[in-house]
Amino acid sequence: MKPAHKRMSRMLGYCLAIGTEEAWASFRFVAQARLEEVEAAQIAYFTLSSLHPDNIEKIARLAIGSAGSPAPAFLGGMEDARTWAAWASRHELKAYALAAFEAMEPRDQAHFYQHISNMEIAA
Repeated sequence: MKPAHKRMSRMLGYCLAIGTEEAWASFRFVAQARLEEVEAAQIAYFTLSSLHPDNIEKIARLAIGSAGSPAPAFLGGMEDARTWAAWASRHELKAYALAAFEAMEPRDQAHFYQHISNMEIAA
């Protein structure tokens, strides 16, 4: 067994014994340092697939940092939209932005396009 794998086995045992969020957060850092990307992916895949189907998506969303569907906009929308966007993943931002743009009336699309065309993009 590779030394890095022995260390990961011990770390897993410690995390299971201790069981705290801090211990599991440490597991993440050790895994990043000791495992190849494909090894970490295999652990993630098979661990997720061992869960009850109702929990798989919830856990994956937590790991990815997904915001889920935007909440209904109550007070004009922009504050709620910005709050949701701060939590959304890159994939969610792109998907909802395109879908919202496509759903706009042509006049609103033109105004939106003009607005974003005048913005400076931070690289």
